[in-house]
Amino acid sequence: MDYPGEPVHASDPEARPFESAASERPVHRGWAAAPVWDTRLWLVAAVVALVVLLVIVAVLTHGRVPGYPVRVNGKFGYIDKSGKLIVQPQYDEAGDFAEGLAPVKIGSKWGYIDGKGKMVVNPQFDMADPLSDGLALVGAGPKLGYINKDGKYVINAQYDGAGQFGGGLAPIVMNNRWGYIDKKGQTVINPQYEEAGNFSDGLALVRVGQNYGYIDKSGKVAINPQFQGAGDFHDGLAVVRIGNRFGFIDKHGKYVINPQFDSAGDFSDGLALVSLEHRFGYVDKHGKYVLNPQFEEAGNFKGGLAPVWVGGHQGYINKSGKYIWNPTN
Repeated sequence: MDYPGEPVHASDPEARPFESAASERPVHRGWAAAPVWDTRLWLVAAVVALVVLLVIVAVLTHGRVPGYPVRVNGKFGYIDKSGKLIVQPQYDEAGDFAEGLAPVKIGSKWGYIDGKGKMVVNPQFDMADPLSDGLALVGAGPKLGYINKDGKYVINAQYDGAGQFGGGLAPIVMNNRWGYIDKKGQTVINPQYEEAGNFSDGLALVRVGQNYGYIDKSGKVAINPQFQGAGDFHDGLAVVRIGNRFGFIDKHGKYVINPQFDSAGDFSDGLALVSLEHRFGYVDKHGKYVLNPQFEEAGNFKGGLAPVWVGGHQGYINKSGKYIWNPTN
């Protein structure tokens, strides 16, 4: 499990407008030729309707997860939200779905499958992250780069460390310092930080000296470095560590949930993973327990489900704490 304050990644062995030509047809006696602008208006209306439909589909499917990785008899497959196997266990490792694809490992190489289990990017990478902001962080040998959904490099593997894209920017390492690049691979914020996180909710965590703070996309300090550990902003809140206790702040750097937990993760699906006395549970944005600490290990909620471990075995629960997939090996 990742904890706030750890580097994002180290490379140790992720309607174009159109025009339609006016129809040229003869004018027959007794018939009026249709005006060109009528045809164009119809085409514009069709495009507008298509755009509206795509927006509606995007809204309805926002946050929907095609599948969740599970391990059965040493192999990974995927279940749907009801707990039904939709991709049979066959992979050596498997990652989360994001933007319609999920990274999977066969042998020593990673590729990507779609929600139906079809391999859309053949296994060829030494490491692979889920898609984020349209691109995925992948590793080729000791270097990291970025590919699109087709598996083609958009930014060649060249970095010793890197993170995921968010808001059009991604953290990378150059000359042992972290900075940020855009989707063309151009440096936007010069490498200067000891560590740097992904942009989320318009801010990114950075480490200056021994303390963590936050910058905006122009590189301006938004929250002064003052925390011993920190996570990304999600749903307007970020987890931070003061001493040996974790709490949550807003974008002004003010505490919304006072430091009180042994550990904590980022907010996701409106809940945050926290732990007390070696057991994990979930709190809402007010710091109120929704699920009391009871699990040996756990992960963030995504699409209404979260992975939890009991007796060393992984299962999935919903927000009521009901098992959708009983813990297996």
